[in-house]
Amino acid sequence: MNAYRQNRPFITRTLKRRWTRFWLGRAGLSRFGRMAFRMASWFAPPHKAGPSLAMMTARGYIDPSAIIFHPRLGLGANVFIGDRVLIFCDNNGGSVEIGDRVRILRDTIIDTGEGGSVRIGADTSIHPRCQLNSYMAPIQIGRGVLIAANCVMYPHDHGLAPNQPILEQPLHTKGPIVVDDFAWLGTGVIVLGGVRIGKGAVIGAGAVVTKDVPDGAIAVGVPAKVVKMRSDLA
Repeated sequence: MNAYRQNRPFITRTLKRRWTRFWLGRAGLSRFGRMAFRMASWFAPPHKAGPSLAMMTARGYIDPSAIIFHPRLGLGANVFIGDRVLIFCDNNGGSVEIGDRVRILRDTIIDTGEGGSVRIGADTSIHPRCQLNSYMAPIQIGRGVLIAANCVMYPHDHGLAPNQPILEQPLHTKGPIVVDDFAWLGTGVIVLGGVRIGKGAVIGAGAVVTKDVPDGAIAVGVPAKVVKMRSDLA
């Protein structure tokens, strides 16, 4: 009995791990699969546990409160989709491709409509309350990109012709949004259509990116302007 009491914490942890792995092995996008995600998280603490669960199986982890309404969703291995994330396909919306080990945190919205699509490279992190709304042109995000909370990407815009309500004017675009590998977008960054943010570039918090940002540049302000290169900091 004493030996059991001494080993009880280890036995409890082992049983919890077996429970979690059992249900993760049955998880997926079907109704039963979503229930399995819920069962897998039964013993997990909130918020920080999800990414760890995602690394336990190539199926990844999709929080039970996330809403997935997208027939052209492709998920890589070990993807984490957090609380209340919405992935939505509007009429004739293009695909959403999410690479290996991507983390999409709570309350983020990914929405594709006609002419739009979203591709997110491996090991990218998208923090809470971001919006990726892709209509008319794609959004392409590279590998290892860090996107802080409350960032917005819109490759489309409304027309501004006079004597007509803006709501009734057709959408137009200046082209796709491209965020290259290992870039870092600070909190509250807005990225508009026809823009490429270069490899390893840094965009300061609250910036509005309306023009291309070169590789390795640091850009801040409204509209965003390059203030220095990361190589200058060496």
